[in-house]
Amino acid sequence: MAFNGTEGEFIDMEEAADMTSGWRNGDNGDKKGGFLGREKLEQLLAQTDAQGIRIYFGVDPADGKKTLVLVAADSEENDITDLILDRSAGCPRNCGVGNDLNGNI
Repeated sequence: MAFNGTEGEFIDMEEAADMTSGWRNGDNGDKKGGFLGREKLEQLLAQTDAQGIRIYFGVDPADGKKTLVLVAADSEENDITDLILDRSAGCPRNCGVGNDLNGNI
């Protein structure tokens, strides 16, 4: 299989809320999510041959907290490792207005 840039599916709020609630109710610490700026995401996607972004689950060795590591991937499904993105603005703290996704209702 090769990537063509159309991978993924949009889901509705109910399904998304069920997923994020499952995360919050599990043994995952207090981190609900994170925010990564458009400029950084566009830099990943602007790399030659980038078809999308791959997201890896990780643990930050500095504090032991779960994190997401993002890289662009090409049409052959290979990571483009020239730019690697992490260090999101975490939620809680940067959660915005409460809603069904962040549980701050």
